[in-house]
Amino acid sequence: MAIIRRAQYGLPAVSPAAYIGSTRGVKVHYLGTAYSSRPHSQCAAYVRQIRESHLANEEEDYIDVAYNFLVCEHGGVFEGRGVHRRTGANGNAELNSRDYAVCALLGSSGLTEPTDAMLHGIRDAIEELREHGDAGDWIGGHRDGHATTCPGDPLYAWVRRGAPRPGKPAPSRPTAPAVQYAPFPGAAFFRDQPTSPLVTAMGRRLVAEGCGRYKVGPGPRWSEADRQSYAAWQRKLGYSGADADGWPGKTSWDRLRVPKTSK
Repeated sequence: MAIIRRAQYGLPAVSPAAYIGSTRGVKVHYLGTAYSSRPHSQCAAYVRQIRESHLANEEEDYIDVAYNFLVCEHGGVFEGRGVHRRTGANGNAELNSRDYAVCALLGSSGLTEPTDAMLHGIRDAIEELREHGDAGDWIGGHRDGHATTCPGDPLYAWVRRGAPRPGKPAPSRPTAPAVQYAPFPGAAFFRDQPTSPLVTAMGRRLVAEGCGRYKVGPGPRWSEADRQSYAAWQRKLGYSGADADGWPGKTSWDRLRVPKTSK
């Protein structure tokens, strides 16, 4: 596997996108516009063009190219946001935190059928995200859980078969595990400054939402950094003043969706 790193094709070496610790899996995308086949020597310039169009999109307010990786028809895997970076492509903040995004340079017209080299490249990108970005086993299309035709019928049919490498039998397609969320433990739980796996799980969710204010951690013992991080989450939800004091309440907790932990 040869990943074409950002600096190798003219992007800043590190994406400014928010850190994310792990994901359920990977969603596959396509361009959704007309796209023509081209020599591999022109693919890097096209990926740069995609990034420029995303940065110019004032409505979406992207801070970088939306995808974690982009794959051309020749099998080239271009690093977009890369590993451990939240995508901007899946539809909303929750979906962007749940899965990484890999975009195939395929169109809704013109080049619409993935080549074998492209399918190998998508698998390479998925394996990079699993090995170095803690992506889970689930593979889906953009349309899974979001109202869109992306990644187009030909590519989605391959995804539905389990995204096998060309020439190999399709693997069984894992289903997304049902996530159980921790109920709100009550305000007194946090004011008593607990040491609990639940505090660590909360901190990881705050980091995934771009609200982490940690220099170290998060860890299992409630700290001032946890309170500051939670206050950032409250402000993200639209709270202000005393309503954004960093002490968790049931409404903001339920919206954070902290995974249930074992005691």
